Amino acid sequence: MSEKDMPTPPWERPRRRPAPARIPLTRDRIVEAAFVVLDREGYDRLSMRQVAAELGVAVSALYAHISGKDDLLELMYHRLFDGAEVPDPDPARWQQQIREYASQSRDRLKRHRDAARISMGNVPFSPELLPHMERLLALLSAAGLPDRVTAIAGDLLSTYVNGFVLEEGMWAERYRDTDVRSWEAMRDEIRGYFASLPPDRFPNMVRLAELMVDESNDYRYDLGLEIILRGLASYIGDQNMPREHG
Repeated sequence: MSEKDMPTPPWERPRRRPAPARIPLTRDRIVEAAFVVLDREGYDRLSMRQVAAELGVAVSALYAHISGKDDLLELMYHRLFDGAEVPDPDPARWQQQIREYASQSRDRLKRHRDAARISMGNVPFSPELLPHMERLLALLSAAGLPDRVTAIAGDLLSTYVNGFVLEEGMWAERYRDTDVRSWEAMRDEIRGYFASLPPDRFPNMVRLAELMVDESNDYRYDLGLEIILRGLASYIGDQNMPREHG
């Protein structure tokens, strides 16, 4: 029997394996964990305690890097802009550039559950996001919009995108854990309901029933954005826009 095949004497304890190196806690890791919790639990259950549990640390460890939940939500909001690019202004293509910008914003929000709620609760005026807003305003200004329209057009676009994605998310949440019927069956029932309405009292509901229930979210989103863009375009060259309304 060779030495390496000899049994271990009972008085010798097995050597302990070295503990794995601990990964340092950073803001980036906290934000990443927060998105994991958000996707799993949703906005209403996102908490510092949940994030700490995801990281396997005490809640107190988080406060060495962030001041609290509001700070965490702001950092998550900043992260939503990762990959966001505003192109150099091209006056001849400003509507297409806005379409692409808005659609990319929608896609980014849809990557995470309830991200639209985080976006709607914050404003992009932090030092990190000011360059992004400056480029968006430059794109709108180059289109020839009056200053008073340009000043609110960016917020108008953001409100539309956030609101649309928020509605999409609310319907997804409603049916997340339920065994619902197919959309085709539900659509047929809705169509039948509208068709049964008295046409003398609800002529528009009856007439538009097919269009109201038969279009995809993408179609509705694109059409809504097109309505906004055409409205903005109508102000180009308008030098008589009133300073106040109401």
